Amino acid sequence: MGTGWSLSSITTSWVDPVATLGAGTMTALVPDSVMTALSVGIARRYVGREVTVTLQGVPVTARLGSFRVRRQGAHFESRARLTGIDWGGHALEEVTAVANGVRLVPGAPTRVRTAQIDLEGRVALSALLAQVNHRNLDWILFAEESGLIRAEHRHRRLTAVVDASIADDVLRIEVIRARWRGLPVPGRYLPAPVLPLPPLPNNARNVRATRDGHVVSFTLEIPMLSSSFDLTQLLRLI
Repeated sequence: MGTGWSLSSITTSWVDPVATLGAGTMTALVPDSVMTALSVGIARRYVGREVTVTLQGVPVTARLGSFRVRRQGAHFESRARLTGIDWGGHALEEVTAVANGVRLVPGAPTRVRTAQIDLEGRVALSALLAQVNHRNLDWILFAEESGLIRAEHRHRRLTAVVDASIADDVLRIEVIRARWRGLPVPGRYLPAPVLPLPPLPNNARNVRATRDGHVVSFTLEIPMLSSSFDLTQLLRLI
């Protein structure tokens, strides 16, 4: 890495003596220089490149824009910015993933646990509507030039222009105007549906989603996750 010292030797110096300690104590004793070295090494190797990982059994491909790790008390926080994401066929423009309460658990392989992951991202409205239309619902959705959504019923001569937002796993639909057989529907007959969303995998939560023009910004919360990695192999890679 051109830093004048061996990352492998520094890592070994803290892994061996505390290999039998608990996860919280383990993370508290990790020298900041080690985590900085790992963070810098990963960033140097992967930032600007396309990476592929598996999340809940689904392949995710994206370009890593930035990556850093910092200490928060006895734990760590990692932050990664991804662009051009393909999540199992779903396209996202940009996502910032913040892993809170990161703990390292010694062993072979080493385990990493996170208390919560916050995902903040952006997706093109057209891409989002295409995903919904792929489900063959009763309505076909189109993006208007204004950024609003035009909904056409597949079997009835009913059209509507709507807007929508999500807050705390609840979808709120605002009907701007509607027509039936070409005739305008009076506003008093246009309900504003409030629909609970189906549960997300792994108890994830839809915190919010709002439309700004032709882009939808969203925030998701994913509860505790745990995964393992080969520390020796990681050191070779970086």
